[in-house]
Amino acid sequence: MELNLEHFRQEYTQGGLDRSDLDDNPMVQFKRWMEQTIATGMPDPNAMTVATVDEIGQPSQRIVLLKQADDRGFVFFTNLGSRKAVELQHNPKISLHFPWYLLQRQVKVCGVAEQLSTPEVLKYFVSRPRESQLGAWASRQSRSIPSRDVLMQQFEKMKQRFGKGEIPLPDFWGGFRVVPHEIEFWQGGAHRLHDRFQYLRTLEGGWQIERLEP
Repeated sequence: MELNLEHFRQEYTQGGLDRSDLDDNPMVQFKRWMEQTIATGMPDPNAMTVATVDEIGQPSQRIVLLKQADDRGFVFFTNLGSRKAVELQHNPKISLHFPWYLLQRQVKVCGVAEQLSTPEVLKYFVSRPRESQLGAWASRQSRSIPSRDVLMQQFEKMKQRFGKGEIPLPDFWGGFRVVPHEIEFWQGGAHRLHDRFQYLRTLEGGWQIERLEP
């Protein structure tokens, strides 16, 4: 079976990106682009690819939802027994990717993941819908399971276990903050001459900005 996509292409014509367009702080620039993406109505604008590496150097990627972003970094939540969490415990180096196709934009982040404190995790957990809280208890994320029916049985057991009372924070559920040392903003350009700007964290804690060739 062959899948030939050689002739599937488009021109990137929505606009360029100049140094004068960028804020000196990459997190301010990220917030600006995120708000513009949200305004398009694109589904899940906070969806990002999270890339980790296991103990033998095998990369792995999955889609995760960004839940917070500020000058400290990018935050997401997960089961601490999941593949990504286990890999981050062995190697905290991580990369994030935001594929904002409708705006012909991408943002890439490289950094180090730090596990969140229990109060930070609890604050977010109690804000989740009740069904999502139950889902966190029901799923042993990344573990093998024979069928969806088994998963739903586990979910029903959690509903019965907690009844209508408050659902506690599972001790196996947490979150990570990705502290970035490199952030790249990519804007599609005509003739495949895209605009790329890379922010690199300096030893003094500031940011150096460089234009990269496409």
